[in-house]
Amino acid sequence: MTVTKVPACTSASKSASKSAPATATRAAASPRLSFTSYVRARGPGLLRTARSLTANPSDAEDLLQTALTKTYVAWERIEDHRALDGYVRRALVNTRTSQWRKRKVDEFACDELPEPDPVPVSDPAEAQSLRDAMWRAIMKLPDRQRAMVVLRYYEDLSEAQTAEVLGVSIGTVKSAVSRALGKLREDPALHLAR
Repeated sequence: MTVTKVPACTSASKSASKSAPATATRAAASPRLSFTSYVRARGPGLLRTARSLTANPSDAEDLLQTALTKTYVAWERIEDHRALDGYVRRALVNTRTSQWRKRKVDEFACDELPEPDPVPVSDPAEAQSLRDAMWRAIMKLPDRQRAMVVLRYYEDLSEAQTAEVLGVSIGTVKSAVSRALGKLREDPALHLAR
């Protein structure tokens, strides 16, 4: 038996070579179209699954987007496209688990907010009135005690620095300041201002 070779028609080979790139382009585009059609068809159901994994709707959308990105990257490797829902659901759960593990702060539901009590805001007029009363009381002190109180508490000098400025001993500063504070505590104008 003899096999005879029939020469191919040049027009047929030209049309075959022209259609080869078009077929390759369609083959490359078909996974993308297939993925897009899958997302359009199954997106709402997958979003419901994502919402069941997180309380925040925006976080659920982000979670689904991440899972779909992972699916798109693996699209060519997925052999059974009938099991895509399971693949995407597994990607959702794994992504959410990774997010939980990365979180450094745990959230706990509680009846009351764990915030400190607000600091009461004082009335500026009352604060100024108290400062004025304090200054009037300090002005009633003897000169030496007044100087020591001003240096210690208004100029914020230490006992040693106050003693050095006034040229007295540290013990003198301690006793004079103690007596001055006692007089200020007993001043009736300060009791009324509080």
